[in-house]
Amino acid sequence: MKKTLTLAGSDSSGGAGIQADLKTFQEHNVYGMTALTSIVSMTPETWSHNVTPIDVNIVEKQLETILSIGIDAMKTGMLGSVEIIELAANKIKSNHLNNVVIDPVMVCKGEDEVLQPENTDAMRELLLPLATITTPNLFEAGQLAKTGPIHDIDGMKEAAEKIIELGAKNVVIKGGKALDHDQAIDLFYDGTEFLVLEKDKINTTYNHGAGCTFAAAITANLAQGKSVKEAVIAAKDFVHAAIKNGWKLNDFVGSVKHGAYHN
Repeated sequence: MKKTLTLAGSDSSGGAGIQADLKTFQEHNVYGMTALTSIVSMTPETWSHNVTPIDVNIVEKQLETILSIGIDAMKTGMLGSVEIIELAANKIKSNHLNNVVIDPVMVCKGEDEVLQPENTDAMRELLLPLATITTPNLFEAGQLAKTGPIHDIDGMKEAAEKIIELGAKNVVIKGGKALDHDQAIDLFYDGTEFLVLEKDKINTTYNHGAGCTFAAAITANLAQGKSVKEAVIAAKDFVHAAIKNGWKLNDFVGSVKHGAYHN
């Protein structure tokens, strides 16, 4: 089996983070391994998130275990600190890792402020130049490219060009239902060609874990030998089915259904 790594946070509710990644890897018939950067729990009464970081030395020990086995592709998710971002970059470079998917997860206060701007700077400077592909949503793309809020396809294209200039080999910006468009739009750019990916919008709030699932599907597809473009197209089909069949988890959140595409 092809082997994949997710370097990300643990979502105790099971819908996002490494739990979503492992479910997605399983659906793609690749062997998933995990290096946890943080543990996210939720307050039952309000579903507010509590993030407990994991010491960078323990993160490194996890990575050493996994890299001693070897991997065919990897993804990053919630990294949490500059130290962990630096560790990730060093391991990617020193182990000459290929098929690197950077999902630039940012914990945000709103549309124009990031809780940890130093993490965004570190991702921009250290991880994007190592990315086979990066998978920001509209907010994250605007932060990485320093364009500000993105509202349309032209804005997505401008941000994509700037992200490629920062060193990423490919980028797919997730517009999804947030974009002011009658379709769910994602934009893929390889530095030469723009590809607009369209699917019917799904009127649902049961989409917890969609971003992690999309990036994990790209990772699995790359591990199995697909080109980056093929990996993105197949991942969009996979996550669209997962969102379409999303279901209510509790009164606060609904999760995507990771097994929907193959059922």
